[in-house]
Amino acid sequence: MTTKVSVPLSLKWEEDTLYLLNQQLLPGIVQYENLKTVEQVAEAITSLKVRGAPAIGLAAGFGMSLAALSIQTDDITEAKETLVEAKELLAKTRPTAVNLFWVLDRIEKQIQQAASVEELKTLLIHEAIRLYVEDESVCHRIGEEALKVLPKDKPVLTICNAGSIATAKYGTALAPFHLAAERGEFFSVYACETRPVFQGGRLTTWELMQSGVDVTLITDSMAGHVMREKEIGAVIVGADRIANNGDVANKIGTYTLALCAKAFGIPFYVASPLSTFDRNTLKGEDIVIEERSADEIRTINNTPVAPSNVNVYNPAFDVTPSELITGIITEHGIIYTPSEETLEEFFSLLK
Repeated sequence: MTTKVSVPLSLKWEEDTLYLLNQQLLPGIVQYENLKTVEQVAEAITSLKVRGAPAIGLAAGFGMSLAALSIQTDDITEAKETLVEAKELLAKTRPTAVNLFWVLDRIEKQIQQAASVEELKTLLIHEAIRLYVEDESVCHRIGEEALKVLPKDKPVLTICNAGSIATAKYGTALAPFHLAAERGEFFSVYACETRPVFQGGRLTTWELMQSGVDVTLITDSMAGHVMREKEIGAVIVGADRIANNGDVANKIGTYTLALCAKAFGIPFYVASPLSTFDRNTLKGEDIVIEERSADEIRTINNTPVAPSNVNVYNPAFDVTPSELITGIITEHGIIYTPSEETLEEFFSLLK
């Protein structure tokens, strides 16, 4: 049976405008901003108005479309030079999320094929829309795979927001909860608040509540206690980049959850599309970890919570070693005990 649930969307494209959900304002205000330029898209990515590796990539794809639509010249060489600048601008926004660069490379192939400016504009818009449709399908399939392994009789723990508003629809780590809700089945989910900017508290709780999912908010430091006292059945998280040996970069705090899960014998799953795998990065320590503003730690909603001149270390991500991961859930199945060997075997079967 299908149940009507409200799965929120991160962005929508109509004609010449990108409508983007401003996630900075959630949960209090649900507002879609109308973006008309690639500069606006770049600012939205940098400022976390849009976040989540797949959604960042999709926004960049539409940002390149907006850059193409702004071109006034009929000179194809000049037009392509303009798009090179747009690509460079977007590439600088979030260095850790590999989906961003995967999308930009897909867009680049379309740019190279174009023989005229009009064809250039058409190709880029069509490719950006194609990427969006593909991502929704991929997320649905990841959700189906996750439903095969997640327990419904015990709570599941997650961190950050790897949900519908981090993708085209459904999400990665949150996809099974939305799919189950559509079928009238409901998980019990514990969501870590995810300091310093509260993606779990502000976004995951709000998003799951839209689908009617039973979600309970905890602070990040409660995770170990909750795993033991609430008999957590599994942990599921998203990913921003996966190295060739199965090490996973994800929101800061993920590594801690993996260590706790290992201590309690709880399955630890990473839900991720194939586009998040970076086969050129050999191991986790080679992943560039973005460091963000100190004020994200010193303040909350611009209110000081620490001395204004205290030293701050603010990495946006950490790396979970592959040996702590039970399985990586993809749209093409689950990679158990991820390693360089199991990843190579998995990808060779896809060829």
